[in-house]
Amino acid sequence: MNDDAVIATNDDASECKRNAVQLGYWKDNYISHLIKHGKRRAPEINRGYYARVKGVEKVIHKFLQRVGDKAQIINLGSGYDTLYWRLMDENISIANFIEIDFPSVTARKCYLIKRNKHLLEKVYTQDGEVKLSATDMHAGSYHCLGVDLRNTAELEEKLQQAECDYNAPTLFIAECVLVYIENNCVDRLMKFIAGKFPNALFVNYEMCNMNDTFGDVMMENLRARGCNLAGIASCKNLETQQQNRFGNNNWSGSKAWDMVNVYYSFPAGEREKIERIEFLDEQELLIQLFQHYCICIGWMGDTFDGLFIEDA
Repeated sequence: MNDDAVIATNDDASECKRNAVQLGYWKDNYISHLIKHGKRRAPEINRGYYARVKGVEKVIHKFLQRVGDKAQIINLGSGYDTLYWRLMDENISIANFIEIDFPSVTARKCYLIKRNKHLLEKVYTQDGEVKLSATDMHAGSYHCLGVDLRNTAELEEKLQQAECDYNAPTLFIAECVLVYIENNCVDRLMKFIAGKFPNALFVNYEMCNMNDTFGDVMMENLRARGCNLAGIASCKNLETQQQNRFGNNNWSGSKAWDMVNVYYSFPAGEREKIERIEFLDEQELLIQLFQHYCICIGWMGDTFDGLFIEDA
């Protein structure tokens, strides 16, 4: 895996999100403190990011509705994600919130949090104490940890430092993360989580249906940027997503939806509102894009069995 190329995808995605936020696709009061410049993209890309953010949020809120303030959230490959701050603005109480990424990414994020009062004031409101190292931050219920996800021994050690409760209902989030990791390392990670967290829900946003011309173009574009997509074999279709990520790794169950289904699960009024932001000339291109990404959830135990994204 070319780590530098993968790290660069975080910057690119964050810039795209900032641009979509500036255009009004969704509200995020914090991304501008982490990313100074948006990257202008085509309307179908902005709608794709809207569907991604809102689709993952939909699962997050279903999880929170079920478990309440006992919730523990672990965001894998979190990059410059602002979920923690957005949940705080909604007055949602999280027992423990842990972000994990490459040490070089978390070092930069910790630095930006430390330097910005709008970010910092949200993470130390509990007891006023912030513990910082070169790559990690511990502040009340918020933790930002520099870890290579391929190293489960180091991951376990860092989770202990973050006072991770293995028995708490825990939501794992991974957005375009596992596809960059070698399959044997993903299997080891997913088995580790399944073995440690008996009451877990995992939401994975990733490519799917990659065995066609559109998928070939997507892969070539990423390879041209140095990303070799080590885990692409699990992205052939929704079935391989479920089986390779969860079924083969001791999870209790799984379910997957392509982003067409996710997008049309949103209320019609919401979709109509965001579709007025930018004129979309090629509706067919948007549908093709949606067909090649998915949200796949897996669960341990029976707490989250039946938590389906298409439900209102």
